[in-house]
Amino acid sequence: MNKLLIAILIGLAAGTIDIIPMLIKKLDKRATISAFIHYFALGVIIPFVNWDISPWQKGMIISLISAVPIMIIVYPSDKKAMLPMLIFSLVLGAGIGIAGATLI
Repeated sequence: MNKLLIAILIGLAAGTIDIIPMLIKKLDKRATISAFIHYFALGVIIPFVNWDISPWQKGMIISLISAVPIMIIVYPSDKKAMLPMLIFSLVLGAGIGIAGATLI
């Protein structure tokens, strides 16, 4: 299968996993769409980054770096969201890294 198509599928899966709790809690539609696009994009980007570290570390680092600006924006209005955002960033980032290394 085409490497880009696999990366797109990884991004779709990661984005869907991230927004499921948001949909259950009926959070703002724009925030949910933004979160989906964020992890979709990471699913397409992370597998193609060539760093000399393990895939799960690469995914965690890139995911965390990309989440920090979002966390800065969200913090003043929802301090309780920081821990879930941090956890999802680390877990999904690691998962994207592993999936990318395994499937691509």
